Amino acid sequence: MQRSLTHQKSLTPFLYVLLFIIYEGLSSIYLFLPPMFAVLFVLFARAIKREDALSIFLVSFCLLVFEADKGYLLFSSIIYLTLVYKFILPKITTNFSCNSCVNISYVLFSYLGFFIFSLLIANIFLLPVPSINYYIVYYIIIEFLIVSVL
Repeated sequence: MQRSLTHQKSLTPFLYVLLFIIYEGLSSIYLFLPPMFAVLFVLFARAIKREDALSIFLVSFCLLVFEADKGYLLFSSIIYLTLVYKFILPKITTNFSCNSCVNISYVLFSYLGFFIFSLLIANIFLLPVPSINYYIVYYIIIEFLIVSVL
């Protein structure tokens, strides 16, 4: 799927975004489908590292779809992931040498860290406190396996 001979950028990232929107709707219906938040975190970190503006925009759009579907505040996941990328990920990558340790820390920081961040925002702005359930352990395991493949 190419656009033209002069502009060789592929249209497949837009197809992936469309598939993610469909998948996100299905993951809210079927709870055994993980919401792919850790995968978006890894893709967001890679896009920032490569300085690819189109990838950053598309992953940010997917994060906004995630927030809208799960009922989080607008731009809260983007702000959280940017803060984690700037302040926590450099320390993780310098302290851990194994890829599995780095991958599990990505997944743990994406889910548990975002819950703590949402809890902090809810307490500051007097919003309803977000809840966490036991499916989160299943999501962490499944997304760790997916992130390990990436």
